[in-house]
Amino acid sequence: MPAVSLVAMPGRRLRTLELAKEMEDRGFQGIYGPSFGDVISLCLSIGHVTERIPFGSSIQPIYLRPAADLAATASYLAEVTGGRFHLGLGVSHGPVHKRLGIRPGKPLSDTREYVATIRKVIGDAACPPIVLATLRDKMLQLAVEIGDGAVWANASRSHMPTQLKLVDRDDFYIGNMIPTVIDDDRDAARAVNRKTLTGYVSLPNYRNYWKAAGYVEEMEAVEKAIEAGDQDAVKAAMTDRWLDDCTLSGSASFVRDEIEAWFDAGVKTPIVVPSSTSGGQLKAIEELFAAYS
Repeated sequence: MPAVSLVAMPGRRLRTLELAKEMEDRGFQGIYGPSFGDVISLCLSIGHVTERIPFGSSIQPIYLRPAADLAATASYLAEVTGGRFHLGLGVSHGPVHKRLGIRPGKPLSDTREYVATIRKVIGDAACPPIVLATLRDKMLQLAVEIGDGAVWANASRSHMPTQLKLVDRDDFYIGNMIPTVIDDDRDAARAVNRKTLTGYVSLPNYRNYWKAAGYVEEMEAVEKAIEAGDQDAVKAAMTDRWLDDCTLSGSASFVRDEIEAWFDAGVKTPIVVPSSTSGGQLKAIEELFAAYS
């Protein structure tokens, strides 16, 4: 079973917690909240309404909360949930920093310092596993050095075995958040995932990652389209070959088979990020439940 990405949207937070309990009852591998809203509050609530399922942040941006403050909360969560909580940390993205008026420093050194502060405040015995948001090799190497795991978002499956050669620890958490749309109409499912990833291809760090993964032609075409201000050309550059390497689009049986392929590629915790062609998160989760019923 994969893990699931879960967001607590305003007005649906109590229903979200009911879904978390149902995910546990259905045997999903874990629940991991992205950085939308207050993911740490969601984690606290998940810890109280569930009993067995692992859960955590994927991710909590380091620039939004002082490390010493977050350390106390993380220690509390780890203790009251019997060690089920893991703390996923990352630097987030440029548009988020701009919107919030944040001036980030150097991602590698800032992350190193942030993790060191958390470990110093909590102490090793009370510290939950720390998982770092990863994309390219340098951050992955840092995660192996100072963390307990790494989590990608929108990674290319074909590139994963190459990167995982850098991981030499059996106890290392390896996760990836995979945009997923379950629909027998594969083109319609792809259209939703293509829309989801349109924002990501606008980010230079993601384009550089996908170039390293072998999609130089696609990403250079995206760059030309962005420079020309042609959004239709941006979407045209996002080929099915590239899209199918980093998202899941198709029938329930197809998605289940593709999740197995992610396991085979070395990802211990595939995290389904559900969307739907006919509704929002609640509808998408219903479709995921049906696929694994």
